[in-house]
Amino acid sequence: MSDRKTRKARITLAGLGILVVGALVGAGVAAVTVFGGSEDSRPGTASPSRPASAAAAGPSSPSQSRQAEMTPDQARKLVLEKPTGQADGLSTGFSEGPVGAISAAVHFWEEYAFLDDRKARQQLEAIVSPDAGRYVDEQVSEVRTLRENAGLPPSGGTPAGITFSTTVNAVRATSLTGTEGKVVQVWMDYDRYATQADGSPDDDPLKGEATDLLLKWQDNSWKITNEPGYREKRSFPRAYFPDSNVSWADGWQQVRHAG
Repeated sequence: MSDRKTRKARITLAGLGILVVGALVGAGVAAVTVFGGSEDSRPGTASPSRPASAAAAGPSSPSQSRQAEMTPDQARKLVLEKPTGQADGLSTGFSEGPVGAISAAVHFWEEYAFLDDRKARQQLEAIVSPDAGRYVDEQVSEVRTLRENAGLPPSGGTPAGITFSTTVNAVRATSLTGTEGKVVQVWMDYDRYATQADGSPDDDPLKGEATDLLLKWQDNSWKITNEPGYREKRSFPRAYFPDSNVSWADGWQQVRHAG
């Protein structure tokens, strides 16, 4: 989500039979430290990423060989923090650490009212940094454009009888500020489904979509930002595949909500 190099993503509106086309790409920043898998794949830990070619630099140890063969699906899941509260349609109360940043990003994206401009504005005004300029207005404008592309009025709620659910499968998180981790880019691989009032599922859900958010620790919480100084340093990951050792080496880690 941000200055938007536009990419088209399909969403089938169940019950309406309408193809929605929208720009759903996020803005990010470059990586210095990767939050994700460590050598023993402990959940919720942070460690620098190892380039895929690292093992070629010298004789490989058994642990290096295991790491080279590791995949996101084989590794332990990163357990997200449980929110401590709810406000303005969003989960709140995530810690200052890297897992807190990832948890804030995932919960926001799963809760984001991407097809309801009024609710989206309420959510965005609660979580977007005051340093982000016109970011809130830009995102609300994109929600309205998405609605118009679906043949809906530009302003309004989700069409009656339809509910959407978004599930984040994996994340690739990096810090722009070294070990301080005060500004974090979080890439997310996600699926989105629609369900009709009678419970029948979407025949053509979004699967394996990717977006990213840039968050910074501000006023004792994680805030979304799009400040140019960070945006211009954005990085782009390799594609996420759960059974790919290349995806694991690039920093992708599966996530699991706390019970």
